[in-house]
Parts: sequence; structure tokens; C-alpha cells
Amino acid sequence: MITTPPTAAAGATANPTNDITELDAVSLSRAIQTRQLSCVETLNAFLDQVAWLNPQVNALVALQPAKGLRQQAQQLDAELARGDWRGPLHGFPQAPKDIMPAKGLVTTKGSPIFEGQVSSTDAAVFERMRQGGAVFIGRSNSPEFGLGGHTFNSVYGTTANAFNPGKTAGGSSGGAAVAVALRMLPVADGTDMMGSLRTPAAFNNVYGMRTTPGCVPHGPAEEVFFQQFSVAGPMARNIPDLALLLSVQAGFDARLPLTRRDKTVDFTAPLQRNFKGSRIGWLGDLGGHLAMEPELLALCEQTCKTFETIGCQVEPVLPAFNLERLWRAWLTLRSFNVAGNNAALYNDVAQRALLKPEAVWEIERGLALSGPDVFNAARDRSAWYQVLRGLFETYDYLILPATQVLPFDATLHWPAQVNGRTMDTYHRWMEVVVPATMAGLPALSVPAGFSVNGLPAGLQILGPTQADWSVLQIGHAYDQASGHARVRSTLLG
Repeated sequence: MITTPPTAAAGATANPTNDITELDAVSLSRAIQTRQLSCVETLNAFLDQVAWLNPQVNALVALQPAKGLRQQAQQLDAELARGDWRGPLHGFPQAPKDIMPAKGLVTTKGSPIFEGQVSSTDAAVFERMRQGGAVFIGRSNSPEFGLGGHTFNSVYGTTANAFNPGKTAGGSSGGAAVAVALRMLPVADGTDMMGSLRTPAAFNNVYGMRTTPGCVPHGPAEEVFFQQFSVAGPMARNIPDLALLLSVQAGFDARLPLTRRDKTVDFTAPLQRNFKGSRIGWLGDLGGHLAMEPELLALCEQTCKTFETIGCQVEPVLPAFNLERLWRAWLTLRSFNVAGNNAALYNDVAQRALLKPEAVWEIERGLALSGPDVFNAARDRSAWYQVLRGLFETYDYLILPATQVLPFDATLHWPAQVNGRTMDTYHRWMEVVVPATMAGLPALSVPAGFSVNGLPAGLQILGPTQADWSVLQIGHAYDQASGHARVRSTLLG
């Protein structure tokens, strides 16, 4: 069920008109560290922003009592007074995505099955953020189990787009993207399996980064070896802010053996770099394989010129691979993962009745797979990686649109057609994000401008595996040259 997107309520809190929420995250962190701003002042400013705007968009849910939050902020101020600074997130209001557990907070995963259940532990990434001084003011909204690129669920309802509340915010990190775009959070965490950081970033004119698997701990979980699709990562309004959050999120965790002990990358280092002569391959709509709205494709093609202004050479390229084979392998491996994580819910008749149809479809597909089915799909995935590895011998980066559509009507479940082509699954309209996921590559969603109706568009920048820092660097150069991310929502006044 999709609820009607929220609208401004009569008597809604007035515009707080404070300057704190307009600070970029790097400046805010510096101001808190040097005690130009207190943690309490910072918290109050963002709580005022949430009170003003969240009723219009429903981005943040399970909001915590202000009294307890202020006590936490006071304790963090006392630490600063003693000379103790926890790091760049010290005093930052945050709202961990409602998919993974956050200690002391309700974790519903967008499902009525878990409505009201309070977590007793933190996911690894939330543990790092909390230890780094973040104050968890609530959760960011997500679709049920993070399935689908549109943030709605039967527990909290629909999250509205930051630039047009009648349109979708994207998903599954839709609440996070809207909260960042509307200055209700300085930065935000998200996860990405099938574009869950990239799609909402594109739809809300912010930056979202799918990190290389192992860069950021994702778990703990019952299975820690096979799962390499879903990753945790950051969202922000600019690249230095994105890197600031990633500096806290990234690193080795012994509970997750595929995480990396990489001490050679400092995500707080200067991002500036000369890109003269860098070669970029433009993938476009993959030679017409992807159904894509013409206006969106044209916007992204126009945005390619921005890379030329920073010295890059951009040329079209098409991977030598059967893309339908890639899609079939993706369906198999995704359903295998979803079924493995959720089969127990499906096997309980009462709980199965509470699952959304898309979740049931994924689980049933996964349960019907054979061992050879999964192995063959993994072999296809490996072949795809080798094709892209070969492209990176010629190109430094690959780029393509972050979505296949512009933000659509928020009352729809998903687009049934794209540019006259029928979508044969609930997520075929998101196929454009699969190439990076299947190859295990870092992928940065960057703002690419606006449609004639003022709807945001986004572009993906893909780098070689484990080249997260390099992707951030070119993302920063692009941001400085394009200016798209500095366009504000009219909801901000």
C-alpha cells in the first residue's frame, strides 16, 4: 500500500531561518571542534529544521524525545570542555537508516512484522558513528526490507521528494537523501545493493556513494562471506562532506572478514587533483539496451561536457558482453540473497501474509534456485567483472546515468513502462545501477541538472575496484565545475 505523499500541515512550524543547518558538514564539524558552536546549539538547530520540514516529506521516522537528545548533546559539550574530541561527527545529529539495527532505537526494516521492535545492538557502521560522537535523533525511512527504488512502507508511509513532494524520493535510502537535501541532517548514511544510495541521491540532487565491498563494514550478519552486494556508504551535499562521513564509516572490522585493513587512504585528505588527459568512457543507455526517458538521457549527455571542462577526454564505449545475460545473473544472485535472509519469514504463514508482493516474489524465486543456478550466475558475474577490468585498462572512469527515469508520481509502486517499453519486473526500471554492483565497483551518484519541470537528474561515476578515493577526487572536480548540487529546493524558502 502507498499512502498519499505528505503535504504541509496547517499550522506547521515556521521557517527557523538559522544559519547552522546551512553550514556544510566540514565547516560544522570544525565549528563544533573549536567550540564556536556547541553540540546543544547544533542539535536544536537541526531539530527545528526537522520540525519545520519533516511533516511535508516524511523523511525521518521514529523521532526520539528532545529531552534525552539534549542530554546527550550536553555530555558531548562537556567532553569538548575537557579537551576530548571524538572526531568529525562529534555533536552531529544523525538518523541511521531503518534497515540495520541501531541500539535503543526501533528497527522495523519498513515491515509491520518488526513494528515497534527495539534493537539491542548497533550495526558496525552505526557503532562507529555513535562512538564518533553522533547523536541519533531517529531513523531515516526505507521501503520494506530495502526492496525497490521508491521509499514507502505500511509502517511509516511514503517519503516525498525534496524538490517536488508529489514525486518519489527514490530508494531505498530515500529518507536519508531527502533529509540531507533539506538540511535536516548535515550528512547521512545509507546502503546500496541495487542503487539504494545512488537512485535517491539522483532524485534529490545530492551525492551518494556506493563503496567498494569491504571498504565499509556491513553487518554483523549470520552470513559474512557470500554477501557482497549490499554495502553501506555516505550521502552528502558535496564531496568533502561525503568523504568526512566515509572517514568514520570505513575500515577493518574483525567480525567481517572481507573488510580491508587499508591504511593508505585518508578520506579527510585534500581532494584536489589535476584531471587533464584523464580518459572517461560514456556508457549511456548501453547501446539502447536500457529503456530510458529521452529527456533524462539528454541531460546526462549534456553533463558529459562538464568533464571536458576539467581536462578529461570523454568518448562513447559499449562493453562487449551480453547484457541480458548479466541481468539474468543479477536476478538469480539477488533472489538467492533475499531468500536466504528472509525465508524464515516466508515459511511462517502469518508473517508471510504481512510481506509485500515484491518480497514474496524475490523469496519464491530464490527458494526455487538450484546450486548450479547460483554457481553459473556467479560465473557470469565474474566474466562481467573481467570485461570492465579490461575497459579500465583504457579508461580511468566510466560514466552513465544514475537512473532510467526522472522522479515519478509518488502514488505509484514503480514505473510499469519506461519510454514505451514494459518493465517485466518490479525493478527492471533500475537496471542501470546493476553494472557497478555486479562488478563490485565504487560508484558515485552526482547531480546532473534538472528537467524542464524542475526534477533532479543524476549521473554515475564508476571507478576500478577499490579506487574509492579516486572516484571521490573526480567527483569533487566535477562538483566544483558543474554547480548543480548548489541548487536548493524551494521548500527551503
